[in-house]
Amino acid sequence: MKRMAVLTSGGDAPGMNAAIRSVVRIGIDKGWEVLGIQHGYAGLIADNVVPLGARDVSGVIQQGGTLLGSARCPEFKTEAARLQALRVLGKHEIESVIIIGGNGSQTGAYALSQLGFPVIGVASTIDNDLYGSDITIGVDTALNIALEAIDRLKVTASSHERAFLIEVMGHGCGYLALMAGIAGGAEAIVIPEVETDPESVATELRSAYERGKAHALVVVAEGARYNAAALARYFEEHHERLCFDLRVTTLGHVQRGGVPSAYDRLLATRLAADATERVTRGEHGVLVGLVKGEIAATPLTEVVANKKLLDPRLLELARVLAK
Repeated sequence: MKRMAVLTSGGDAPGMNAAIRSVVRIGIDKGWEVLGIQHGYAGLIADNVVPLGARDVSGVIQQGGTLLGSARCPEFKTEAARLQALRVLGKHEIESVIIIGGNGSQTGAYALSQLGFPVIGVASTIDNDLYGSDITIGVDTALNIALEAIDRLKVTASSHERAFLIEVMGHGCGYLALMAGIAGGAEAIVIPEVETDPESVATELRSAYERGKAHALVVVAEGARYNAAALARYFEEHHERLCFDLRVTTLGHVQRGGVPSAYDRLLATRLAADATERVTRGEHGVLVGLVKGEIAATPLTEVVANKKLLDPRLLELARVLAK
């Protein structure tokens, strides 16, 4: 019987378990034996490989995180580690690997493919910064968690007529902050893609109060030069002149741990099913993602060579709506 394997790598994302479940059950239906590689590339190097049956993935679709575990693995950048990975794959007679993860994970997938091993990537990262998919597994859940926090903070902000900073994840990408800011009615949004002066943030906050608003909210991306901590420090150092007391809330990894939304469960299931179908057809060296509403495959050579950009029209929309 032919064997395929599945691994999750990098930061966990709500919906990864739904993707694993889809790979296992579609693979078995197509006549494959499916193996799970635990703890990402580190587990692959260490030969942490287990069989996965249909019952092993029962009851996981609603769970956040990943049942296979995940880990960062800088060691995989070395040729020695990648050759060790090939030896482990050969030992278990694995013919193809489906790799669920974001930029770092797909860079590893590309490295394996360059060594001649058949791999297919599945787009999964809450940062939504992966080229080859308009939206990735985990984004919808993370965004809704951020939005719930914003809605709750606005109640307190209005009650006390205060300004709040809320920092969301996203690594070096401002997608989550931008979308959460638009959907949450933020007065200012700070993202890595646009250089932001703390003085301009102060101007936006002051303008909000002058327009009669009972609160002011700034959504900040963790990867921005002036993240929440830096902005709060600046406002404290210039308090006498700016006259603002800011309350800071950092969501951090709370955004990763949510129960996956219906959208993420469906997206993960569909992308992983498509990836598994491609394995059975002998395809490899591609990332499966959602492009213009359709499931599509993008060559890993393009994925690693390109950077995903934010739509500048959304930035202008956020600016206008904040008035």
